[in-house]
Amino acid sequence: MSTPEGGGSQRDEGEYGRAAKRLKTEEREEGEEELEELEEGEEGEEGEDSDSCSLHGNGESAADSRARWSSSSSSSQFGAGRRDNGEDSHRISPSPVVHVRGLCEAVVEADLIDALEKFGAICYVMMMPFKRQALVEFSAVESADRCVSCGAKEPVYIAGQQAYFNYSTSKRITRPTNADNPNSGNKVLLLSIQNPLYPITTDVLYTVCNPIGSVLRIVIFKRNGIQAMVEFESVQCAQKAKAALNGADIYAGCCTLKIEYARPTRLNVIKNDNESWDYTKPYLARRDRGKGRQRQAILGEHPSSYSENGYGAPCPLLPLPGNSRYKLSSVDVPDMVSYPLPQSSSSYSGHAPSSVAMVSGLHPSKMNCTRIFNLFCLYGNIEKVKFMKSVPGTALVEMGDEYAVDRAITHLNSIKVFGKRLNVCVSKQHAVIPSQVFELEDGSSSYKDFAMTRNNRFSSAGQVSKNIIQPPSAVLHYYNVPPCISQDHLLRLCKEHDVPGFVKFKMFDAKPSSKTISGLLEFDNKTEAVEVLTVLNHYQIRIPNGSNPYTLKLCFSTSSHL
Repeated sequence: MSTPEGGGSQRDEGEYGRAAKRLKTEEREEGEEELEELEEGEEGEEGEDSDSCSLHGNGESAADSRARWSSSSSSSQFGAGRRDNGEDSHRISPSPVVHVRGLCEAVVEADLIDALEKFGAICYVMMMPFKRQALVEFSAVESADRCVSCGAKEPVYIAGQQAYFNYSTSKRITRPTNADNPNSGNKVLLLSIQNPLYPITTDVLYTVCNPIGSVLRIVIFKRNGIQAMVEFESVQCAQKAKAALNGADIYAGCCTLKIEYARPTRLNVIKNDNESWDYTKPYLARRDRGKGRQRQAILGEHPSSYSENGYGAPCPLLPLPGNSRYKLSSVDVPDMVSYPLPQSSSSYSGHAPSSVAMVSGLHPSKMNCTRIFNLFCLYGNIEKVKFMKSVPGTALVEMGDEYAVDRAITHLNSIKVFGKRLNVCVSKQHAVIPSQVFELEDGSSSYKDFAMTRNNRFSSAGQVSKNIIQPPSAVLHYYNVPPCISQDHLLRLCKEHDVPGFVKFKMFDAKPSSKTISGLLEFDNKTEAVEVLTVLNHYQIRIPNGSNPYTLKLCFSTSSHL
């Protein structure tokens, strides 16, 4: 862990948690207040599933017009051209903060700096990787004006792709520290890992960060998704790492890094493990509680089969920017950052690799195989679900792979569902066998096979890329709903199924050709949202004179509130 056991642990842990919470709030104020959440869900024929809970779009959306971008209705992805962009830019008062869109997937902060510093000194950059957008704050309004004007007259390329510019409604990007220029900052970075499909450990982050600048300490915490603080040897090392890695993917198409300066100036690490590590003290062990000698370990420090290198041989994934200022030296650092291959979560779970999760603490009358599927399918494909007759309130969930089990444990362990707290862990079983099938309290079967259902959301590369792994939140995103369904219909649906009703409702603007609608539902708390998703996810909505039902799909939203 990152903090001392006992009283000091809560103090330091709270410090890290507050920093993450502040960052999330500030991020929304500066970046995402300009962009409404993009309409997710693919269009389909009547009643056809969209098979996706995408939280980012590939084309022009209603969000772009709400962000005050000019776009002709007959134009392609980026409107009728630069002329409209230039005319529309003057509808917003000039600001030193420029909103950049049309970025390619591989762009990092360093690419933005390299392309835009010719217009003037850059103070700060905020990446929005899943939207392929960014906010860039210049030191002077004149620099921002040169950037927007140039972008309206001639193409400006960032990492080989034309980008589009407009003034932001914000006059300054709020950040955790008071850094107002590129030469100031903090040697501790706060990393938010978005869409973490694979396990994130200290070994992974050290392999990613250390080639850019010498890493002293790492702390990983899992309060608002997966976040980490990385302490570098100097502020200059942290600046180089932020520029080179902000917006990059650790693994292809997932585990995207969003990096800001942290508030703490030094990390406190008390033991070296997969969630915290002090590289200045390589043999740091768990601190003893109280005084006296340590208890003797009968079989030594760890099993003889234990491997210190649980992530296998490294493999190159991400090329660094060619500019040498982002590297230590040409001798010390290769042209490619070597990232570790993802291995099973067993390297830190204490179990052999298994694609089966064991879930206990299930409500005896309100939980069944289908409702377990509705909740767990957000984190990976579900093959089979079986309740254990010998252990009431416990079920085995066979998922697509061990990574899906790890994601389910990370996000669902210890959450409350119907007044009972779930315990999710890796099972010793390697498959679910349909034996001892019996009837549950609600009359449904204790075993169900979901291998062939269309409601699994990770069955193709396209589906995987559109699913953003989110921890449970009080806001649900709904999609694949027929246009005739209103707010009252959805409230009535909640009442009919004896689940809490939502307190706020938002419907996204649908395209004229769209046969489905989507939006957001906010509940009083996270527990209520979890229960509604567990019950109503994949509910079949039938409409008069409709040949096929629509499958209501729910997932946790990236928005914390409406």
